[in-house]
Amino acid sequence: MIPEFGNFALVVALCFAVTQAIIPLLGTYRGNRTWIQMARPLALGQFFFLLFAYATLTYAFINNDFFVAYVAANSNTHLPLLYRITAVWGAHEGSMLLWTTILGVWTAAVAFFSRSLPEETTAQVLAILGLISFGFILFIITTSNPFATLLPNIPLQGRDLNPLLQDPGLAIHPPMLYMGYVGFSVAFAFAIAALLSGRLDAAWARWSRPWTIAAWCFLTLGITLGSWWSYRVLGWGGWWAWDPVENASFLPWLVGTALMHSLIVCEKRNAFKGWTVLLAIMAFSLSLFGTFLVRSGILTSVHAFALDPTRGVYMLLFLLIVVGCSLTLYAFRAHRIHSGGQFNALSRETFLLSNNVLLFIMMTTILLGTLYPLFIDAMHAGKISVGPPYFNAVFIPLSIPLFILLGIGPLMFWQKMPMKKIWQRIWLGLLITLVIGVVITVKILGHIHIMVIVGLTLAAWIIALTLIGLIQRIRQQGWRQSRNYYGMILAHLGVGVCIIGITVTSVYSIEKDVSMRPGNTAQVGQYQFTFMRTQPLIGPNYTGVTAVFTVKENGHYLTTLNAEKRLFPVQHMATTEAAIDAGLFRDLYISLGDPLRHGGWSLRLYYKPFVRWVWLGGLLMLFGGILALSDRRYKLAKRLATKTSSNQNVS
Repeated sequence: MIPEFGNFALVVALCFAVTQAIIPLLGTYRGNRTWIQMARPLALGQFFFLLFAYATLTYAFINNDFFVAYVAANSNTHLPLLYRITAVWGAHEGSMLLWTTILGVWTAAVAFFSRSLPEETTAQVLAILGLISFGFILFIITTSNPFATLLPNIPLQGRDLNPLLQDPGLAIHPPMLYMGYVGFSVAFAFAIAALLSGRLDAAWARWSRPWTIAAWCFLTLGITLGSWWSYRVLGWGGWWAWDPVENASFLPWLVGTALMHSLIVCEKRNAFKGWTVLLAIMAFSLSLFGTFLVRSGILTSVHAFALDPTRGVYMLLFLLIVVGCSLTLYAFRAHRIHSGGQFNALSRETFLLSNNVLLFIMMTTILLGTLYPLFIDAMHAGKISVGPPYFNAVFIPLSIPLFILLGIGPLMFWQKMPMKKIWQRIWLGLLITLVIGVVITVKILGHIHIMVIVGLTLAAWIIALTLIGLIQRIRQQGWRQSRNYYGMILAHLGVGVCIIGITVTSVYSIEKDVSMRPGNTAQVGQYQFTFMRTQPLIGPNYTGVTAVFTVKENGHYLTTLNAEKRLFPVQHMATTEAAIDAGLFRDLYISLGDPLRHGGWSLRLYYKPFVRWVWLGGLLMLFGGILALSDRRYKLAKRLATKTSSNQNVS
């Protein structure tokens, strides 16, 4: 009965979605309040049936219902309960159901938290979200149904979940990433609704901004967790490889960052309206593009799922329809967008605009590097790969002016700021930056390394000017600043911390490939790794070997580490469980390779200084976004919207 219940719920959700997309939108044009007011219950009804379908599939996994083909392909009776739950999104069909269910969550959230907005605006936003949901639910039902059955050949044991995905990181990384991806659909819906109604004003920016910040926070957390998960699970000791699927998540993050800053100008200065709408369209379009890359079968990656070209064609058509219709609507409505807010070249508006342009150029260069190999392959011109050398060569030079602007921007006045005033605000930060970035770096390291000097100088520049701006503002206005301001401070500090981590770990990491037998010792920097012994390993659905190492620092005992090699018999696949001694300022990392003759093993030993600062910076950015999201000005915006809506009703 489980497949029948799940299919029924999906079909009903599809009916709710198409009704939600049509009726409220017609109501806004006909002025029919009854139809307009149907938007919220329809959205909540769609969410309920999507959640029911997802719960049904989860129940099938928990109970090892191999009658369902998707369960049989991604679970096993010996699979631990945690991984049976996370296996729901461990392959294509389930991950798409999770994607669509999360879209239902965002839709329900809009329906619930937008009660103070004008009914027409809410109806239009929910109708657009309904259209998106309709496309994805139809995709699941027609090409990716997770409730397909295996009659009459029902297996006794499932094929098991991909061993690489049997990690606690899988329990939190994909849902957070999807929450970010899908969250930009709300900003997109608000932008399209504004184009339809012609209401592109400060109120629209205030309504859109918290949803954009929320989506950006989830995507930041998802990318950070994905980097950490890759570092821990894949055994290569790295945190970012410019993999096409990694790029697919980074692209909407860059545009989402630009969108957040553009919304600030739109709200405060009534400027950048057209640009802001375009950024909202691009952020969601790039989220759809990432979904297309992962699920079209055109990529071979540890992150990619689907191999059926039919699904890729559907996703590509859906992407083209969304982007094409959105840009067409923008083209027809662009003449109605009138931005005000005149400003001087030396103003915060100019710095934020420059910030946006650089972020957009960075996104474009990464997009080109990601698509170029696919284009060459599609033209049957051979296979090429575009890897870290290209991305580092284009990304790092563009990031330098971006980070310089990031330090100065928050210190600038709106409209116009005299050059003398700018110098008064930045001279101390410049002095601190030069001392930390150049003098101290050369003094401590004893030699000049240009990448380290540039990276630490930029980090010092951002951190110093951010703290100087905070101190100056507190002196002038006291500690009672808005949470949005403190959130901005925390997020910018996070960027500086992340730069320090990236710079130091990229330059000063030590990697050593060795062959060792029990009793052998290898030296990595000031650390001595001694291979003590191996011992058998028996897990719930795997067997393997644990290699025990002792680590000394300059001859003094430091810790004992256990590196594992696991063999999953159902899938005949071996995985590496790295041994990591984590610290704030360095990681020691052992990756167990293949067994050799005479009891030896191939090993990779790493010394990774400041690698934790990469993720610490990401978390600081996340907490900054959360703090900004809790700002009371958004409550005031709701009250203003309520008052506006009441006035409209009276008139």
